[in-house]
Amino acid sequence: PGPPSPRAAGAAAGSGGTLSPPGAARPPAASKWVRLNVGGTYFVSTRQTLCREPKSFLCRLCCQDGPELGSDKDETGAYLIDRDPTYFGPILNYLRHGKLILNKELAEEGVLEEAEFYNIASLVRLVKERIRDNENRTSQGPVKHVYRVLQCQEEELTQMVSTMSDGWKFEQLISIGSSYNYGNEDQAEFLCVVSRELNNSTNGIVKEPSEKAKVRQ
Repeated sequence: PGPPSPRAAGAAAGSGGTLSPPGAARPPAASKWVRLNVGGTYFVSTRQTLCREPKSFLCRLCCQDGPELGSDKDETGAYLIDRDPTYFGPILNYLRHGKLILNKELAEEGVLEEAEFYNIASLVRLVKERIRDNENRTSQGPVKHVYRVLQCQEEELTQMVSTMSDGWKFEQLISIGSSYNYGNEDQAEFLCVVSRELNNSTNGIVKEPSEKAKVRQ
């Protein structure tokens, strides 16, 4: 056979001197999805989510520029992490949307332990604030209320409710019939129950709509 044509030689030179065989597969691009095996439970997330905290364990494990931490993988190619999968769900969701959402059966102390292990500083601060707030509410004990009962006529109800102040709140309205007769019309009577937290100012009173209103402690 004769020498190759100039067109064929140019094609070979342009491709680096070698030609890929027909149908050869290109090297796969790095996937944006990451598979994690946390304590035997699989989680799938994106590299963008896992790298939301640049100094976190998860970012160092699978950052796009090349992992800083060496980690074993299982037969499916998932990163093996020997931690409790129950508390990894809230950790991963926090990285996804920036909010800490817990089921009732999960303890905040457990989330704090995992957040510290994965070195997610913003989540550590958030959980510590929640724990501190819960401790403060517990130390204060249950909120106690003081109640008052106001007896007034129907025409005085609107004024009485609108003039309540100093932490008093309307609780219940009870009709007690028509006890008074003014002229030719009966005036309906009501008992209005109001309440206030006991730790509020003890000087607060309910402004009575008129001198006819009777306050029953």
